[in-house]
Amino acid sequence: MSNPNAAQAPVTVIGLGLMGQALAAAFLGNGHPTTVWNRSAHKADELVGKGAVLAPSVKDAIEASPLVVICVSDYDSVHELLDPVEGSLAGRTLVNMTSASSSQARGMAKWAEGKVGAYIDSAIMAIPPGIATDEAIMLYCGPKSAFDQHAETLKVLAPAGTTYLGEDHGLASLHDVSLLTMMWGVENSFLHGVALLGTAGVKATEYLPLAKALAVMTLGFIEAYAEQIDSGDWPAEDSTIDTHVDAMDHLLDESRELGVNTEWPALITALGKRAIAEGHGPASYAAMVEVFRKPSA
Repeated sequence: MSNPNAAQAPVTVIGLGLMGQALAAAFLGNGHPTTVWNRSAHKADELVGKGAVLAPSVKDAIEASPLVVICVSDYDSVHELLDPVEGSLAGRTLVNMTSASSSQARGMAKWAEGKVGAYIDSAIMAIPPGIATDEAIMLYCGPKSAFDQHAETLKVLAPAGTTYLGEDHGLASLHDVSLLTMMWGVENSFLHGVALLGTAGVKATEYLPLAKALAVMTLGFIEAYAEQIDSGDWPAEDSTIDTHVDAMDHLLDESRELGVNTEWPALITALGKRAIAEGHGPASYAAMVEVFRKPSA
């Protein structure tokens, strides 16, 4: 059940790096009484000027609000700050927005058992200026009842992108890295293409319209691949892995001949040839997932 007084619900933010400052500013700007704490107190100056309360200690910060958000550099820092004052967390909801692996997130949930009223793990898919805009995506996992209780408050951070993933505390971190690997794959491919075209004097901005069109086309491919992967069937409705690898060889040759870095095309070509060696050559590109499902040699 959502909190009927969410518009006035107090929030504490621990950690005022660029992201922490953006989180606190979003809560404050949406009418939430906001308490903040940071090792370097001067980082709170602008927030205090807008109405935030700077707590003198982590303990005071925690005890100021029923909802406590922590966003620091790593989980060692989380424990360094919270372990000494764990008694103050009883009955409160702790939302950890510190980046970590899924195993670390699940470990933190075990630590929180019996100490915290409710523990929610979160992942931020946004840069600080994107917080509180429709571009932000915030992922949450943990007890559904605790998320529902604070959903309206948390929604101010990502009005269109607040997403609850389930009870498993590792899901936010796991989705985070899964989305990042896709982001870097797209960005690396674009930059490699820019490097290739640059040998002919083509500017990145000239290449951009075609790159965007191809990205949209690729979205259609992966929608079909997702269904194939879930069904375990790989009909080659667009192209086979054999055909893809032939094109990858051309890319590798072109990169080598033009004096452009070959590591990216060499990697994807090697993965494609591994899929063929495993018998997936006639299948759709979706069958490449079988290569990624196995540990590296």
